[in-house]
Amino acid sequence: MNTAASFRLAHAESNTAKPPAAEHDVRPNLIGMTREQMAAEMADLGMPAFRAGQLWHWVYFQGARDFDHMTTLSKDFRALLAERYSLERPKIVEHQISNDGAHKWLLRLADGNEVETVFIPESDRGALCLSSQVGCTLKCTFCYTGTQALVRNLTPGEMVAQLMVARDALNEWAAPGEERRLTNIVVMGMGEPFYNYDNVAAALKILMDHEGISISKRRITLSTAGVVPLIARCGVDLGVNLAVSLHAVRDELRNELVPLNRKYPLAQLLEAAWAYPTASNARRITFEYVMLRGVNDSPTDARELARLLAG
Repeated sequence: MNTAASFRLAHAESNTAKPPAAEHDVRPNLIGMTREQMAAEMADLGMPAFRAGQLWHWVYFQGARDFDHMTTLSKDFRALLAERYSLERPKIVEHQISNDGAHKWLLRLADGNEVETVFIPESDRGALCLSSQVGCTLKCTFCYTGTQALVRNLTPGEMVAQLMVARDALNEWAAPGEERRLTNIVVMGMGEPFYNYDNVAAALKILMDHEGISISKRRITLSTAGVVPLIARCGVDLGVNLAVSLHAVRDELRNELVPLNRKYPLAQLLEAAWAYPTASNARRITFEYVMLRGVNDSPTDARELARLLAG
């Protein structure tokens, strides 16, 4: 994104102070349910199996926000769904749009906690940056989220809903795939995705389903600060692209910038990265490196970085 870009406020609550959590809607939210979970819910209602497929289509392909919009379903069935379930998105606390077309949302979850998600457009694609946790445990010294204590993991539905909010705003539910601006997902927002792996994996499988939101795994990148034991599992389970938050080429410096390095040092991290199951010439691993003046930006650092990444 152009660093000279400036944001204008598209939406903001009149009172931005965080209110107490509203009374919780006890109805299960269909957003975040898997095919199997929807099928089980329909079976509990005594409905035929094909109803789950219809529901999946309306929730994840059409992006329905109201059961009354599900016009291929009978009125009685829609009324039953509205009585038993919700389609609740997070509340948009603030929505900013930059002069280069980027969007940034501050979203309030049902329990009152807040997360950010950002849409970053480029000439031939557009990536949505998803958050996976409220806060973070890693305490990376250059990261603002690292200054916040971990509050909790996001649910699959709360991650899927971030994309749904973006598609709502970009008006892209009905658009053919080749005309959509939101084409890619990067799990690089608040939190360490591998410390919420099961929920992240569940969310990404929903987002990848070809009869729903249908984001190809080749267009999804999951970023980690280096939780080594889960790198191989991610490649096998999900097959998405991998990004590694590197930021230093020496263990002693990375121990300070990314404290997780004390548990999984550079040698272990790079070994796991090179062994990532989907790594190939066509699908390269991304290494992220924030240059900090006078800290990790010397010519010596650059030469060592080139050596490390030569494999």
